[in-house]
Amino acid sequence: MLGSAFLALAAAAGLGAAMITMRLGLRYATPLAGATIGVPSTTLMFWCLAPFLLDTDGISLAAAGIFALVGLFFPALVTLLMYTGNQRMGPTITSSVSCTTPMFAVAGAIVFLGEALTMGNVLGTALIVLGMLVLTWTGGAPARSWPLWAIALPFAAAAIRALGLVLTKAGLALWSSPYAAGLIGYTVSAAVILVAARAGGAPKTSDRRAMPWFVATGFCNGGSLFLMYVALARGQVSMVSPIVATYPLFTIALSMLLLRHERVTPRVAVGAVLTVAGVAVLLAL
Repeated sequence: MLGSAFLALAAAAGLGAAMITMRLGLRYATPLAGATIGVPSTTLMFWCLAPFLLDTDGISLAAAGIFALVGLFFPALVTLLMYTGNQRMGPTITSSVSCTTPMFAVAGAIVFLGEALTMGNVLGTALIVLGMLVLTWTGGAPARSWPLWAIALPFAAAAIRALGLVLTKAGLALWSSPYAAGLIGYTVSAAVILVAARAGGAPKTSDRRAMPWFVATGFCNGGSLFLMYVALARGQVSMVSPIVATYPLFTIALSMLLLRHERVTPRVAVGAVLTVAGVAVLLAL
């Protein structure tokens, strides 16, 4: 259990770092242009390391099909939904609503995987979600200028991300190869992103300064996904998903250290305490 928790925390740290590198890259290019660099870069990384890390023992075509199915919408569709949500509602509301992923993941794991509902799951997940909402919600937003239906975009992204975790866990039960899950899923996602970008006429990155930041973002995301899948292979969705959802805490910490964009306010302190308490409850109960 502690090993899975540590891997999930490492995955959260990688996702937090990816948010910083993406922010730096977005100074020079659009988000969708960045996605067409980051996701394929991650896919290339997976294929280059495959001869060394891919374990084909116990290979299962059914599991491979599940991993490919997940790749159709995670991270591809989730990325597009989050970008659209940002465009319509801004990053504050979008990121706050997307913090509900653990609730969907825990519910899916209980219904479809038969994981037990414990007081630790409920209380720990609730504390982590509350902590993330406190960390990401800044308040003082202007009057709503976007259609009410747009709130469904980040909710859909959260639910789809949770579904991806549940399906991946099911696939890993058939073929316990987290690397295969990442390799197949990212390969399909890269194809989806490139096709979507071409169909949508997404502008190409014209500023070369954006390229290394988006490549770094892709590597951070890919490494985090692999660690998350290793954690899933060893532990339960109901524990891994809430811990991975703590990535905004790492983003804020790195932003304080590297970008000087954040400072320790009472809101940040309360959010951090709630988040740490939630992780502690997940591991203790």
